[in-house]
Amino acid sequence: MKTNLFQKIMRVVLGGFMTLAGIGHLTFQREEFQAQVPRWLPSDPAFMDFVVISSGIVEILFGLAMIFLWRHQVKVGIALAIFYVLIFPGNISQYTNEISAFGLDTDQKRLIRLFFQPVLIIWALWSTGALKYLINRNKK
Repeated sequence: MKTNLFQKIMRVVLGGFMTLAGIGHLTFQREEFQAQVPRWLPSDPAFMDFVVISSGIVEILFGLAMIFLWRHQVKVGIALAIFYVLIFPGNISQYTNEISAFGLDTDQKRLIRLFFQPVLIIWALWSTGALKYLINRNKK
């Protein structure tokens, strides 16, 4: 799928955000990301750290793929959108369990954060041309 210059820029911006977030998982925001590990998963600190580290590696890979794998951008966009859906329970857990992290220290802030996840999903699909691909595919 062809994308315009603005979409390409936004794809690279999202890729940069993903790469930075992944690095944060591994370093300076590790404890805060542990707050987003859903509470229905095992609460063993080593397991929670494994979830944060592994998701950080995945986020770095997605970030780099968004920036450099432009020939596969539709597939990368769809995969990233699915990833955003899969990690959404962590955001729900943070809200329902009233866990403060990333400056989300009130129920209102945590609730507002939940509405940002669909924006990320659409951003990943739109900036890679995957949204247009999926719409056109369903018209056939």
